[in-house]
Amino acid sequence: MNKLGRGLQSLIPPKQKSTEVDYPKLSQPLRDRKESVFDIEVGRIKDNPYQPRHEMEEASLKDLAASVKQHGILQPVIVTKSVKDVDKGQQVEYQLVAGHRRLAAAKLAGLPTIPAIVRDSTDQQKLELALVENIQRSDLNALERAKGFKQMQEDFDLTHEEIAKKIGKSREYVSNSMRLLNLPEEVQRGLSQGKISEGHARTIAGIKNPAAQKALFDEVLANNLSVRQIEQRAREIYVQGHKRAVAFDPEIKKIAQRLELFLGKKVQVKKSGVGGRIVVDFEDKKDLESLAEKILQQL
Repeated sequence: MNKLGRGLQSLIPPKQKSTEVDYPKLSQPLRDRKESVFDIEVGRIKDNPYQPRHEMEEASLKDLAASVKQHGILQPVIVTKSVKDVDKGQQVEYQLVAGHRRLAAAKLAGLPTIPAIVRDSTDQQKLELALVENIQRSDLNALERAKGFKQMQEDFDLTHEEIAKKIGKSREYVSNSMRLLNLPEEVQRGLSQGKISEGHARTIAGIKNPAAQKALFDEVLANNLSVRQIEQRAREIYVQGHKRAVAFDPEIKKIAQRLELFLGKKVQVKKSGVGGRIVVDFEDKKDLESLAEKILQQL
C-alpha cells in the first residue's frame, strides 16, 4: 500500500455511534479539524459521479458483504450532503465521495445504515479522494486509473505533474498510465480482462505503430511471453523498424553513399525522429586522424 499522507487507514473509528477521526490530507484540504462519524441510511446515499472505479470482482464483493454482515463496516465512507426544498419542507440527500466498494457490500449484505463522514467537497476533491482511496488499496485496474487521471486533466485542466502531486505518485507514473489509453481497443480489452499484465501493456504502448502493437499483443497471448521477454521483442521490433526506415529513405541512402565515397569508409546513418547520427568505422588512431583531416579540410 502506498503511503499518501496519513492514509485512509486513519479513518477507522472505535465502535460507537459517533466518534472523532482524522481524515487524509488532500492537496487542497477542506478544513484541518476532526470530523464526526454518523450512521446514514444506505438507500439515501447516491453514487459518486466521479468514481473512477467501474469494475468489482463479484466473488470478492460477496466475501466483503459476508464480512460486513457479521462484523459491520469498520471504516466509514465519506459523503457530501445537500438539502433541497420540497413541498413539505426540506429533503436531505447524500452523495458518495469515497467508499464505493464498502457501500456496494453494505447494500448486498442488506445493512440498513452505514457509518459515514459528512464533508463538503468540490467536484475536483471528490475525484481526488476517490482516486487516492482506490490507489492506496490497489482497487483500480490500470485502465480505470488511467481514465481517472485523464478526467482530472480534462475536467480540471491539470498537468501530469500536478496530478502526480495530488495522488502522491511520480509524473512518470501518471504519464505511463495515461499512455495505456492510446492502445488499440483489443489490447485495452485484453488488459482489462487480465489476459496481459500492466507491465505487458506498458511495453506494448511504447511501440508507436498500432499494427505492431496488435502483432506484439497476439504474440504475447500465443506464446505466453513474460514481461522481460516482451521487452526484448519490443527492442527487436524497434531496431528492425529503425533499420527499415533508414534503408527505404532514398535521400538518406544517397547522402550515406556520398559520404562513403568521400571518406573511403563504410558509413551508417542512424535516424532518430527528425534527427539522428552518423557512424564511421576506423581501424586505429592514425586512421581516425586521416578521417578527421579530410573532414576538417572541408570546413
